[in-house]
Amino acid sequence: MNGLDLGAGIDLADLPDGGMLSGHVGEHEVLVARRGGEYFAVDAHCTHQGGPLAEGLLLGDRVRCPWHHACFNLRSGIAERAPALEALSCWRVEERGGKVYVGQKLPAVLPKPAPDELVHPRRAVIIGGGAAGHAAAEALRAEGYEGELVMLSDDDAPAYDRTHLSKGFLAGQVGEDELPLRPADFYRKHRIDLRLQTPVESLDADKRQVRLGGGEQLPFDVLLLATGAEPVRLDLPGADLPHVRTLRSRDDGVELARRAEGLRHAVVIGAGFIGLEVAAALRQRGVEVHVVARESVLMEKVLGPRVGQFLRALHESHGVVFHFGANVRRIHPEAVELDDGSRVAAELVVVGVGVRPRTGLAERAGLVCDRGVQVDASLETSVPGIFAAGDIARYPDVRSGDNVRIEHWVVAERMGQCAARNMLGLGQGFHDVPFFWTAQYDCNLNYVGHAEDWDSADFDGQLDLDCQDCAVRYRRGDALLAVATVNRDIESLRCELELEQATAGRKRA
Repeated sequence: MNGLDLGAGIDLADLPDGGMLSGHVGEHEVLVARRGGEYFAVDAHCTHQGGPLAEGLLLGDRVRCPWHHACFNLRSGIAERAPALEALSCWRVEERGGKVYVGQKLPAVLPKPAPDELVHPRRAVIIGGGAAGHAAAEALRAEGYEGELVMLSDDDAPAYDRTHLSKGFLAGQVGEDELPLRPADFYRKHRIDLRLQTPVESLDADKRQVRLGGGEQLPFDVLLLATGAEPVRLDLPGADLPHVRTLRSRDDGVELARRAEGLRHAVVIGAGFIGLEVAAALRQRGVEVHVVARESVLMEKVLGPRVGQFLRALHESHGVVFHFGANVRRIHPEAVELDDGSRVAAELVVVGVGVRPRTGLAERAGLVCDRGVQVDASLETSVPGIFAAGDIARYPDVRSGDNVRIEHWVVAERMGQCAARNMLGLGQGFHDVPFFWTAQYDCNLNYVGHAEDWDSADFDGQLDLDCQDCAVRYRRGDALLAVATVNRDIESLRCELELEQATAGRKRA
């Protein structure tokens, strides 16, 4: 093992108040942190995707991961905020003779007892087996819920990390065995009745029961709708050909990865984050990639023209060919025909033109819907005891004053966790700062906050192919709404904290 031998001790002077160091104890990589006169030692890497916690942000007795903004309690190791779900191991720490020593690993923290104010519904039902639904199921058990817990999913696989599909998995850098969020026996051990390939036909809000595809009626006391979104499909000749694919599910990802082997030519229709990530992943496999985009500047509505111009230059430097301001007229077995009559060779066509929230079940049940399922700050719908989370939920945003629906993986997980606590009567408002990330080639772009429109975009740093080091602050008037950073992980964390503190101030006001 390289680095400091924490078992042999480190000088106090090397670990100032508020400092963190990574090292090892035997064969284990360990992080040691100091806050005042207290010392903490935990596993050195985030349990989500292995981010180095020593490069993260220490806040009191919590540490936040620099990669994807998970948060861990240093006293218990518990993952308190998605996307991490698994706890860190904790290690014994002591100070003596002017040194800090890390000893043996401590026993795992037992699940906390249910608080006195916990509501005890007999049966909780979750409709949806994706990010929000899975996070909710875990949170219910973590909060001490002992009742029946049923999760209904129309997928054929337990919850998986969808963020891998358009990045490392499609590029061939992440294996299929790395996709599941939990091992197969997790659900049995935690008494989660996971029913795969189980579509829900209807929801009766008055009778408090759901009707399953086979006709079974399943009663519930509390329910979470987490049905997610589905890809928008093209309505044009050839759109139903077998080599025309979307990327949303695990099966989609596996099929795309299979088709990418030995592939020569691919066309990506749509230049949002999914489309650009797919283009980058295919180029890393050596595939010739053309991207068809209606817009003239990449991601302009989300990130502004300067960032969009940089993304174009980044992809073009890796050989991607763009067709801006273009529409697809027809898809042929071996080519895509554009509206100007030109043809682009394509053995594979990937359609990434957006998604639609799957709100049909909620609408038929009479829940209030407005471009999503309308929920209050606790994520409860217009029907008491029925909650919604993830891509379908439109909730009040304290920062902008708007009702927003956000299609981010981490947001869905955190909403699921919040909804679970409120299903048990804990009365928690959802005020988390939205976060997403994209990885394209060697460029990592993080985004905290939410800005559907802004007055100004203030740049700090340099953003070009030679220097990818930049932060962009999006403001409406004097209010900071969002920050995009390129290869500035710690600054992204600090901006997230800044937005959280501003949110807390608005709530007090």
